[in-house]
Amino acid sequence: MSTQTTPDRADLRAWLPAFLTLALIWGTSFLFIKVGVRELPPLWLTFGRVAAGALTLLAVLAVSRERLPRDPRLWGHLVVVAAVGVVVPFTLFGYGEERVSSVLAGIWNAATPLVALPLAVVAFRTERMTTRRAAGLAVGFAGVLVVLGVWRDLGGAQLTGQLMCFGAAMCYAVAIPYQKRFVAGRRESGAAIVTAQLLVATAQLAIAAPLVAGAPPNPAGLSAPVVVSVLLLGALGTGVAFLLNFRVIRVAGASTSSSVTYLMPIVATVVGVTVLGEALVWNQPVGVVVVLLGVAVSQGLLTRRAAVPVSAATTPAAAPQPAAR
Repeated sequence: MSTQTTPDRADLRAWLPAFLTLALIWGTSFLFIKVGVRELPPLWLTFGRVAAGALTLLAVLAVSRERLPRDPRLWGHLVVVAAVGVVVPFTLFGYGEERVSSVLAGIWNAATPLVALPLAVVAFRTERMTTRRAAGLAVGFAGVLVVLGVWRDLGGAQLTGQLMCFGAAMCYAVAIPYQKRFVAGRRESGAAIVTAQLLVATAQLAIAAPLVAGAPPNPAGLSAPVVVSVLLLGALGTGVAFLLNFRVIRVAGASTSSSVTYLMPIVATVVGVTVLGEALVWNQPVGVVVVLLGVAVSQGLLTRRAAVPVSAATTPAAAPQPAAR
């Protein structure tokens, strides 16, 4: 893994196609989750997509003749990353989308940076709290309340589903600083680390899914849309997307890569409304705009200084990821 620095303002042609493709893949993942949970228990849906993603990246490693990591300490950290950054949030989004629209799930994913920042400051001490960041958190929290619609009579499955999706975003918020502290700077390639992460997650799900969700459903009894959704979630949303993210980080920098968070809710909303015919309540898009404004303030994007070198020594497993994916 290279330790060279990469300017945020690289040639657009070198990273913009991968960036836009990444936003499209991760933004449409919420649609595929919604289709998948129609016939699959969320845990088995997660198992299918993670296993498909692991197989996809194993094929990539075979073609590129790369090896999986060998350091036991790294594998130990990946056990935590796989559980908190893959297994639990993927499953929570599945359970959440049994109760809420894919549009809402995509919106809640945008709240990840708001939760990640205080955890990075307090628990992992990889960031420092400033007045600007505190103001951004306050604005973002107001946006969360708008998305929830706190002035309404909250309760029932709708509230439970929203809290599950927010819980998934909180899992990503824990995984991001953990990865930054314990996985970033490794010599192994991004593809090797992410493949190992998905293999560990597959093993965890192979144990958890039968215990919690019972025997796996018969694949022959699944409809074609569900099978295609699982395969696309795995091969694209959990496999290829990580490689695209790594390319954007290497070419354009980590801050540019993390800004895909701003496009994902837009893609999820457009796809959910046009393809699934989901309803959109006014407070949802207004709330996500406020949330993203809070993220922009906390990250200093509204007063961005001149481009400075950004370390590209971060892999997709160690960099901020809007994950849901």
